[in-house]
Amino acid sequence: MTDAQTPTPRDAFDLLLAGNERFVAGAPQHPNQDAARRTETVPSQAPFAVLFGCSDSRLAAEIIFDRGLGDLFVVRTAGHVAGPEVLGSIEYGVGVLAAPLVVVLGHDACGAVAATRAAVQDGTTAGGYVRDVIERVTPSVLAARAAGHTDNAEFIDEHIRRTVELLLERSRSLAEAVEAGRVAVVGLSYRLADGTAHLVTARGLDLPNSSAA
Repeated sequence: MTDAQTPTPRDAFDLLLAGNERFVAGAPQHPNQDAARRTETVPSQAPFAVLFGCSDSRLAAEIIFDRGLGDLFVVRTAGHVAGPEVLGSIEYGVGVLAAPLVVVLGHDACGAVAATRAAVQDGTTAGGYVRDVIERVTPSVLAARAAGHTDNAEFIDEHIRRTVELLLERSRSLAEAVEAGRVAVVGLSYRLADGTAHLVTARGLDLPNSSAA
């Protein structure tokens, strides 16, 4: 497959992970980052993935997946919490821009998850709109605690899984696109120390990983 072709959901997934492998290996190709690509994308965009990730400054999507202009339609919030604006943006990326892949990207050492764990444990709360972020992460933390999890990575993975489920539950158009085989939704967890992104869950992809069911 070439980047100019319209990728299938699996093509897009493989393309994304290939870029992450280059980044991890310290051998990025920096595709689609030149003047020619800038000119090419002026009239329109055709991203191969919608990436919904945490706003953490260490998760610059085009860098960690070694992509360029017009490749990724990026939506970011603290703790990848999803409100109506996020859902609308993702639906735009899938329905209007025809991206075949939606990625929920979480990461270790997530401040939003850590703050929510502390709030649940201590019964404290934050002020301002940070409270709203904590409230949206709380169901994930409660679910992880109910499952007996104690490791931070397990809490991160649970929040990623629940975010994927929330997107499909709240967006009928996204769920229908996945059901029709036009789109896949995956959850990835990024490790800050080594730069790897590993699969946590997937919908709409035929993958051997049992955790991606």
